[in-house]
Amino acid sequence: MAKSGKVLVVDDYAPNLCGLGQLLERADYTVLTATNGRDALDIVHSERPDIVLLDVVMPGISGLDVCAELKRNPETRFMPVVLISGEKERETRLAGLDAGADDFLNKPVDPEELRTRVRSLMRLKRLTDDLESAESLFLTLGRVIEARDPSTEGHCERLTDYATMLGIHLRLGEEELDALHRGAFLHDVGKIAIPDRILLKKGRLNRKEYELMKRHAAIGDDLCSTVRSLESVRPIVRHHHERFDGRGYPDGLAGDKIPLLAQIVSIVDVFDALTTNRPYRKALATTTAYQMMRDDARRGWCREDLVAAFIDLHCAREAEQARIAV
Repeated sequence: MAKSGKVLVVDDYAPNLCGLGQLLERADYTVLTATNGRDALDIVHSERPDIVLLDVVMPGISGLDVCAELKRNPETRFMPVVLISGEKERETRLAGLDAGADDFLNKPVDPEELRTRVRSLMRLKRLTDDLESAESLFLTLGRVIEARDPSTEGHCERLTDYATMLGIHLRLGEEELDALHRGAFLHDVGKIAIPDRILLKKGRLNRKEYELMKRHAAIGDDLCSTVRSLESVRPIVRHHHERFDGRGYPDGLAGDKIPLLAQIVSIVDVFDALTTNRPYRKALATTTAYQMMRDDARRGWCREDLVAAFIDLHCAREAEQARIAV
């Protein structure tokens, strides 16, 4: 019979470790154990437990430090963490919340409370896993779209790199940077519905073909609306072809009504399109692309200050890479 889930118990005091392990095993969980924070982090990355139970006070890396490390890492931030402590002071709980803890238990641990808390967090973990699986499917779709056109190989990775670079320069928060990273990767997901005869056409698109191509932004938004965890990236997917002067698509937004993250992705998308080979033309020199972007920004495409910031950052990176290569 399948186990109910995998729980990592971390405590430097052997009797506590043994007692908690036995309680959880009787509740039909697979139990992993560690006696210090460093081993706990290693086990998390190798075994991927569903839940982590952490003693707060341990030699070396404390339970608070382990919790904070897990919550900082994108690969483990959704893993539920329960902090266990004999201390009931307000400061301990505040520190735990600041570290990102999902729940708390006091020593001595009440067996029924332990089972109830773990069962509740296990349900939460299952829901989170479902959301992550759906999001992974969409990220795979991004790669499928890229694979349809050999000329765009690496496009998604370059855009996430460029967009994140500009976002960090603009001092965006962690949640905005996360949305920017995923949105840059998924910005063209709606092209899954565009026929190859249009997507890969070597000449200019006629009016009817162009109108069909323009639909990819709204189609991508509709697709992302089916996954709750992608809510923050929908404005990027829908609005990365809007123009500051209101002549873009699909909604004709203008000025600051265009979401900032969509404006960022628009800039890096255009730069990558200009500087890579496409079916309809050869890649342009970087300096030529810079000038075209500056000119288009002055004509109303996007904010001139954002274009200038990206160009400065890209120039600095190119100079640093050239220096290292020498």
